[in-house]
Amino acid sequence: MNRNLIHFLAILSGGFMLSSCGNKNQQAQQRPGAGGPVPVAIATVPEEVVKNVSNFPGTVVALNQTELRAEVNGYVTAILVPDGATVTKGQKLYEIDRTRYQAAQEQAKASLTIAQANFTKVSKDVERYKRLAEQDAIAKQTLDYALTDLNNAQAQVTSAQAALTSATTDLDRSVIRAPFNGTVGISQVRTGALVTAGSTLINTISSTNPIAVDFPVNERYIKQFVDLQKNGASTLKDSVITLQLSGNETYSKPGTITAIDRAVDPSTGTITVRASFQNQDNALRAGMNTNVLVATNSTAKMPVIPYQAVIEQLGEFKVYVVTDSSTVISQPVTLGTKIADKVVINEGLKSGQKIVVEGTQNLQPGAKVVDQSEVAKQQAPQGQGQGSSKK
Repeated sequence: MNRNLIHFLAILSGGFMLSSCGNKNQQAQQRPGAGGPVPVAIATVPEEVVKNVSNFPGTVVALNQTELRAEVNGYVTAILVPDGATVTKGQKLYEIDRTRYQAAQEQAKASLTIAQANFTKVSKDVERYKRLAEQDAIAKQTLDYALTDLNNAQAQVTSAQAALTSATTDLDRSVIRAPFNGTVGISQVRTGALVTAGSTLINTISSTNPIAVDFPVNERYIKQFVDLQKNGASTLKDSVITLQLSGNETYSKPGTITAIDRAVDPSTGTITVRASFQNQDNALRAGMNTNVLVATNSTAKMPVIPYQAVIEQLGEFKVYVVTDSSTVISQPVTLGTKIADKVVINEGLKSGQKIVVEGTQNLQPGAKVVDQSEVAKQQAPQGQGQGSSKK
């Protein structure tokens, strides 16, 4: 073979190898973690005036609730309201066999009548003996005996009156009445059941309108809620308390702070706050889990960033902040209110800082980054040039 031809083929082969190596090096630099800067989306942190909404887990509780238990022994003879009925104060709910209690009352009345008649007789005897004693017609001892009998008769009347009161009370307690306006639950006994005074749970009644929600508040917010209690949260212009029910449904009526517990729980550092809500439709039921939203309008501006920029690890939140040297650092942040696809940052960021909003999955602290929009701009003229040459 011609020596010149062999030399030419060797040079051409070496050129191809160098070109291939150059392309591989360029691709390696563009791959994340291969030595070159990682292309990411970078944004500057803005500040916005936002409505700060604090979220607290709450439990619906009745302002007034009590268990209905039998106060006398006997069999249930009548259930006068259906399960879950709305009742008014004093309304009859249950009856316990009244036969023996009516008999005991009648006997007590008869005993009282006898005692009163005996007292009247002895009183007349005493008056007669007093007149005879003034005339020295009887022995003084006879009058003394008569006065003693009068005192005994008076005591018998008092005892009979007490027995009648007790019998009447037992008779009244054989009918169980609603102690306040509210709603009864599902009956724990049925007609014919034997109940024991003080131990048998018959039903539970609770008030429904208004109704309350209890929720724990960190001790550092106590003053804020004390102010809300004083001013009335439902009418205060710059604050409102609402409920978020299951399914992210918002309860239509605002609440007011009605009570703050007497002490902070030292184990949790929280204090229980109670808010009251109107509940005419009975949409809120005791025991429901809700979120209490306390919204406050503020003139202060807060950092707001896309929520996708936030990284959660083991219950802690962080974002990647871009330094002046185009490297990233992991910055812990405290999240505030979430607004659509954005979130307020309470602590950890300042306006004007640059953060990574896309591409965080490819990053580690200290990695060098480049804004992918800048990369696109730099590649656009080169792509156009190649297209024109192909033509």
